[in-house]
Amino acid sequence: MSKPVKEMLIADIRARIGDARDMLVVDSARLDAISTNRFRLALREKSISALTVRNSLAKRALNEIGVTALDSVLEGPSTLVWGDEDIIALSKEISKWAKELASLEIKGGALEGSVLSASDVDDLSKSPSREELIGQIVGTLLSPGARLAAALLAPGGRLAGQLESLAEQGEESPVEQGAE
Repeated sequence: MSKPVKEMLIADIRARIGDARDMLVVDSARLDAISTNRFRLALREKSISALTVRNSLAKRALNEIGVTALDSVLEGPSTLVWGDEDIIALSKEISKWAKELASLEIKGGALEGSVLSASDVDDLSKSPSREELIGQIVGTLLSPGARLAAALLAPGGRLAGQLESLAEQGEESPVEQGAE
C-alpha cells in the first residue's frame, strides 16, 4: 500500500473516531457473515460504532489523536468499538454480545488514557451505569435530610395524635355525662 493511500486511511479512521477516546477492541474475525451482520446492526441501533481496522494504521491514527493505551491491545484481527452513552454502557453491550456469540472475543480497551484488559472490560460491564450511579449519589445525599425531617416531624406527629385522642375523649365525655 502506498504512503498516500495509508495517509488517507489514517485520516478516515481519525474522522470516524472523532472525539471518542474511550473504546473497546474486539476480535470479530471468527464470526460468520450472518452473526457479523446481526452484531453490527444491533450496535448501530444503540449508536455504537464498530470499525475493523488494520492494526498498524489504527495505531498511527489513535496515536495522532492521543490514544496510546490501545497499542498493546491491537494485535491480531481487531475491531474498534466506541459510542453509546458511556464506556460502562458500551462494555455491557459488548459483553452481552460476547456471551451470545462465542466467536466474539473481547481483547481489551481504553478508558481515560489507561489500558483495559478483557477481564477489566468484563468487570466494568458489571458496574452500575451512569444513571444508576447518579441515582445512588442523589439517594445518599438526600437520605440524611429525609431522616432529619422524619426525626423532626415524628414528635410533632405523636403530639398531634395524642391531642386528637384527648379531643375525641373530651367530646365523648359531655355526651356520656348528659346521658347519666
